[in-house]
Amino acid sequence: MTRERQNRVAGRRALRAAALMLVGLALASGCGLKGASQFAPDAEPGSVRPEPDLKDVRIVVGSKDFTEQLILGKMAVIMLRVAGADVVDQTGISGSVAVRQALERGSVDANWEYTGTAWVSYFAKPKPVPGREAQWQAVRQYDLAHHQLEWFAPAPMNNTYAFAVRSEDAKKLGVSKMSDLARLPKDDLTFCVESEFASRDDGFEPMLKAYGIPLGSKVPRGNVRTMDTGVIYDATDKGRCHFGEVFTTDGRIKALGLTVLEDDRHFLPNYNVAFNLREELARAHPRLRAVMEPLTAKLTTQAMLDLNAKVDVDGEDPGLVARDWLRSQGFVR
Repeated sequence: MTRERQNRVAGRRALRAAALMLVGLALASGCGLKGASQFAPDAEPGSVRPEPDLKDVRIVVGSKDFTEQLILGKMAVIMLRVAGADVVDQTGISGSVAVRQALERGSVDANWEYTGTAWVSYFAKPKPVPGREAQWQAVRQYDLAHHQLEWFAPAPMNNTYAFAVRSEDAKKLGVSKMSDLARLPKDDLTFCVESEFASRDDGFEPMLKAYGIPLGSKVPRGNVRTMDTGVIYDATDKGRCHFGEVFTTDGRIKALGLTVLEDDRHFLPNYNVAFNLREELARAHPRLRAVMEPLTAKLTTQAMLDLNAKVDVDGEDPGLVARDWLRSQGFVR
C-alpha cells in the first residue's frame, strides 16, 4: 500500500525529476491522468442539500492512490454530487507529484492535501510551522500567492509521525506520552525507525534531544533498528523494539492494538488534511465551502484511523466505507 510517507521522503530534486517524467509521459501518451477506480456509490441528501450555486458545475476531484486518500476522495465525490455538481471522479492517481501537477495545470479541480506535505515537499520549506492553524495559514497564503490554489479550513485529523508501543508494554513501562521516556532505563529505550526519518534534520535524533533522551548517551545507538516502513508495525507488535515509528491514522495501529504516545512537546510537524482547490473555482462557487467544511470538521485522527482499518484490515471498499460514514454523520442518506 502506498503511504503518505512517500510524499515526505521526496526532496526538491526528486520532486523536479518526477514532475519532468510526468510531463514527458503525458506528452508521449497523449492521455490524461487516470484514476484507479471511478466507483462511488449513490447517496441521497441529508444535511447536505442540492445547491443552486453548484447545479451542473463540472468539478474534477482527484486523489492519491493510498487508502486514506481514496476514502477522502470518495467522500468529496459523494458530497459534491449530492450538492448538485457534475463530478468527474479521478481518485486513485498514482503518485503525489502527479496529483499536485494535475491540480496546478487545471486537469484536476480539487483534492485533499496535507499541510505538512505542501510546506515541506511541494514548497521545499526546511522548517515546519508549529501549530495546526499557523501551518495551515502559512500554506494557504503561499499557495494562493504562487499557484492560485485555495485551502479550505483544516481537519482536526493529523496524519503525522508518531511512536507507538504494544499496549501491554505501555502499561508495564508506565508510558503514555513521549516525555515519559526520559525516566526509563537505557535497556527499555529501544526503537524501530525507517531510514528517512532517522536521518532528517527535523527527525529522529533531534526529537530524542528535544525529549531529553539524546542518541548516543541516554539512547545507545545499538538500541535503534532501521528497517522498512511496512515492517515497523509488525516488529513493534512482536517486541523487536519497544517504540516503533508509525503514522497516526494507519489502520494497523488499531488492528495490532498498539498505543500511540502523545507528542506532548509538539516536536513533530503537522500534517492536517484540508480540501484544496483552484482559487477560480472557489471564488465562482462560494457554496463549495459550506458543503465541504462541515465534513472536514468531523475528520478526527481516530475517525480516520477507524476508516482506514475498515479497508486495510477488514477488506471493505473505500467508496462504501466513505458513504457509510457520511450516512452515520448525517451528511447523506
